[in-house]
Amino acid sequence: MKNRRQFLFRLCALAVLLAVAAVMFVIGRGHTVYFDNRALEYGGKTVEAFHKVTVLADGDRVAKLSAGDRGLKEIMGQNLTMTLEITDEEGAAPHAHKVSMQIPYGMDGVVLNLPALMAGLPQDAYLEEFVITAPEEDSGDEVPPDEAAPDGLDTEEFEMGDI
Repeated sequence: MKNRRQFLFRLCALAVLLAVAAVMFVIGRGHTVYFDNRALEYGGKTVEAFHKVTVLADGDRVAKLSAGDRGLKEIMGQNLTMTLEITDEEGAAPHAHKVSMQIPYGMDGVVLNLPALMAGLPQDAYLEEFVITAPEEDSGDEVPPDEAAPDGLDTEEFEMGDI
């Protein structure tokens, strides 16, 4: 009887531990969200960038973006709630929009195109994964020509036995 009761307590403790681990796995997941204020063409429709947009998240100003700019914020969890203060053209009064969305779990870096988001385009138009690409290297084995020595000094080549 005592062994069975001890086994049940251990089983319940293990179940609670696994449940807490699963919740923390989802809640504690970090993401880097990049905010783009860039023009976009999608399905034959062109969406122009805003003149200026200010992104506020968690009560803090994350980014103030002019047309063509990008800002970023690191968030914890899957939910992003932000307020966008959009100025459509120079001299116009800004108008605010509150946006809440879920960040896809499998993406570490997420790029949000704000004009496409506000235009009501589908998710694949305004949200994409941020992928770092390495710059392409020249495939040629060309050696750059020797540059002249500074101050007009002549340079000579020596072999190990000459010194």
